Amino acid sequence: MNNVADIYPWQTQIWERLAQGGQRLPHAILLHGRAGIGKYDFARSFSQSLLCLNRMPNGGACKTCPSCNWFNEESHPDFRLLSPEQEAEPEDAAPSKKTKKKTQISVAQIRDLSDFLSLSSHQSSGVRIVLLHPAETLNVASANALLKMLEEPAPGVIFILVAHQLQRLLPTIISRCQKINMPVPNELQALTWLEQQGVKNAKQQLAYLEGSPIKVFAEQVQFEQLSEIWRHLALGAKLEPYALAPLLIANSVEAGVITVQKWVYDMVAIKLGQQARYHLQHIGALQSLADRVNLSRLFDMHKKLNELRKLASHPLNHDLQMEGLLLDYTKLFNAQ
Repeated sequence: MNNVADIYPWQTQIWERLAQGGQRLPHAILLHGRAGIGKYDFARSFSQSLLCLNRMPNGGACKTCPSCNWFNEESHPDFRLLSPEQEAEPEDAAPSKKTKKKTQISVAQIRDLSDFLSLSSHQSSGVRIVLLHPAETLNVASANALLKMLEEPAPGVIFILVAHQLQRLLPTIISRCQKINMPVPNELQALTWLEQQGVKNAKQQLAYLEGSPIKVFAEQVQFEQLSEIWRHLALGAKLEPYALAPLLIANSVEAGVITVQKWVYDMVAIKLGQQARYHLQHIGALQSLADRVNLSRLFDMHKKLNELRKLASHPLNHDLQMEGLLLDYTKLFNAQ
């Protein structure tokens, strides 16, 4: 992050507007924009700065006062973070089943804010903050419960909503917030920051994750795994489905399907005489594969990938599903 208030370089102007503008803050702020550009980190830094007892001249938190220590320890009495809760499987669940993550912020979570909103601040600043991330995971009931709180805001409370998909929020909630479209870093900003973090092959990784430097930095381990997956996919007809399938679904079925989708997308692009979008370091392998494949078969493969992605959350035998998909992949190259 940037040394100015712990925000990313591409967020400096937004920070100055909010932290140093001298204007009274609204009771609700909505930070929206593409995923992976640092909106949540910005929201946390801004929350900490508002609660800090000794704010720096640039508006950042001092990081040493009792309030900052509470915040860093996730125990600040004037701060609440609402996000989809973790839901563990029952103790007698099958060993193959993993912990599931809820996909919604529940109405119970919103209602639990009532006591927090009715209390006075624990500090002389009088500020209390509720951070919701991602805001689009509010369901109908929780969104309506939140709307009532936004319509009749408690004194001294600031709601900060972070949203990747603005269109999924209720228009009435959007209208109660000050909207801030968070900036997307340009390629130079993103590459400079990644290189400062010690990321190698930053340009190729940035292309693969569609311009998101935060995702690139967070998923360095994944790129090591992807390199092995790409090596298998480059084999074309010689690929062994039974060897690759476990690697693809190691993190999640959806992640594995997306990996193959991006590979097929680039093959289609090259087949159509266009530039590859995701795999800048594998142009040679993709070109060789594209020369041996029928375009209509590639489109059929793309449809199958979409179908499997829709079934990713279903309790199916995903090993067999992925092996079958990869077998179809090898057949792409057997005949024109």
